[in-house]
Amino acid sequence: MSAPARLSSALEGRRLVLALDRRADELAAALRRHGAAIQHAPAMSMIPHVDDPLLLERTAELVARPPQLLVATTGVGMRGWFEAADAAGIAPALRAALAGTRVLARGPKARGAAQNVGLAVDWVAADGTSAEIIEHLAGRDLHGIRAAVQHHGSGADGLDEALERAGAEVTALTVYRWGPPRDPAAVHRSVLDAAAGEVDAVLFTAAPGTENWLVAAERAGALPGIAGHARAGRLLMAAVGPLTAGPLEARGIPALLPARSRMGALVRAVVQHFDPTPADAHQPAAPRSRRPAPHQEDAP
Repeated sequence: MSAPARLSSALEGRRLVLALDRRADELAAALRRHGAAIQHAPAMSMIPHVDDPLLLERTAELVARPPQLLVATTGVGMRGWFEAADAAGIAPALRAALAGTRVLARGPKARGAAQNVGLAVDWVAADGTSAEIIEHLAGRDLHGIRAAVQHHGSGADGLDEALERAGAEVTALTVYRWGPPRDPAAVHRSVLDAAAGEVDAVLFTAAPGTENWLVAAERAGALPGIAGHARAGRLLMAAVGPLTAGPLEARGIPALLPARSRMGALVRAVVQHFDPTPADAHQPAAPRSRRPAPHQEDAP
């Protein structure tokens, strides 16, 4: 099989660190098509729970007693949940059980995944935070309502408690969680290289990965050098969205964000940063956004 065609030389001679686990190969391939040299340093790992007996038990309970409300927090979580249901042979029954359920999505990725598995989405949190969902439900009497919450990898975010305070009966669905990096040595090398000025950019796609990479830099004594290079414009820190950029901004480190929180848009923003071209050739990067609430993520 022939190698993918080169799209440009915008990143020729540039060394980019990918501090992400999921879809890293896909992102690396897209960047290499512009000439980039890639250094993989996933700062976290995704641990699936698709074979977890508790997840399947709770899914079966929802099939038997369909919820009136479902909160979808991430695209990967919704897809993983239905993959687990499919492996157990109950995916059709789950879709049927949720046919009349009101679905709230924490951002466009969760909405897209819910729609792709056949669910109609009634409301979407514009900024992709759990706090928006809690605010949306504030003041509502949910006594007698059965609610299901598909949790993201960072764990508790106050959704269960808020729903229970409103009177709902809550079923929590943990499809995956974030774990430690599979190769801590690679992460350690990447933070030292970034501090030494041997890296041109570091890319992040989930807030827990951003935080873990920065913590590794702090432990290695590399954070001052990294921050100095970033503030001077010698090192690009690029995040897929404002939530992912939160740990950077909390430390006063500037972050480049794409116009849309998508992998393709992130690639275009990085390419344009290193090789500005006419406006119709790339989508512009958006200015840095505000610091997000904790326990949120832009995971695709």
